[in-house]
Amino acid sequence: MIQFLVKRFIGLVFVIIGVTFITFIMGYFAPGDAVTQLLGQHSTPELIAQLRHAYGLDLPWYQQYFNFLTHAVRFDFGNSFIYHRSVMAILSDGLPISLELGFWALVVTVIVGVPLGILSALKANTWVDTTNMAVMLTIYAIPAFVIGPVVQVIVIWLDKNIGLGWPAVGWGQPWQYSLADIQFKLLPILVYAALTVAYFARLTRTTMLEVLRQDYVRTARAKGMRERVVIYRHAFRNALIPLVTIIGVSVGFLVTGAFFIEDVFNIPGIADITLNSIFTRDFPVVQATVVLLAVAVVVANLISDILYTVVDPRIKIV
Repeated sequence: MIQFLVKRFIGLVFVIIGVTFITFIMGYFAPGDAVTQLLGQHSTPELIAQLRHAYGLDLPWYQQYFNFLTHAVRFDFGNSFIYHRSVMAILSDGLPISLELGFWALVVTVIVGVPLGILSALKANTWVDTTNMAVMLTIYAIPAFVIGPVVQVIVIWLDKNIGLGWPAVGWGQPWQYSLADIQFKLLPILVYAALTVAYFARLTRTTMLEVLRQDYVRTARAKGMRERVVIYRHAFRNALIPLVTIIGVSVGFLVTGAFFIEDVFNIPGIADITLNSIFTRDFPVVQATVVLLAVAVVVANLISDILYTVVDPRIKIV
């Protein structure tokens, strides 16, 4: 286990370095100049040179990248060009909200998608399975940028006609769950989780059907074991292996998908900060966001690899 963790940690470091390098190079060679844009009409060659020197932008690209890496190790991404504040202080305002949105979307995905997939597998080729998979396929086929606005239109229409009183935008207090907070958070979480719920349901159905055809499942039933024991102790545990893999990958999709959901529902997470930073060439904020998202994805995949041994003790981590 220790050897495996060391190997994966080394691989994680190289992945992060690769991500930071690509992000830095794209920002370095991107058209436009943040300093010129920041000074606006007051820009003069002298002021531009002074400000570029103050931010270290007059250094060679490799020295700028080395300085960025040495500070990023300490989670010090410097100061924003636009906001004139520490980058981590800026992101700390929206990061708890984005983490909460992604966390609950993943929870909804697992507790809804997996049981629906199991139900479809147990009722394979019946009206229950057909209806379930038709609904899941329909949801999976509709893009998130369509589902979000449609849900908002429905909520606004209900509020106008029957006085529903349910907010269509906003978020509420981070990690607080009063009735008012839940009303703000429920819609974006459900819309966010919709696509991955459908994918998990279809994947669970496929893996469960494959496992249920195995000899050891038929043997367990022939021995007179209760159906619940056969399904959940023998079949479902083996069907979990591909699901654990997908959970790690799904974290990456949830992280990147949060940007659109936050924009549509006007959620003050890191999406608004990051998108504004891209438009204003505020590269320290963009680089910090990319690094944090990359760390989240690779750590989630590492955890999913470790969970293999929990799901199936026959799998040895070496």
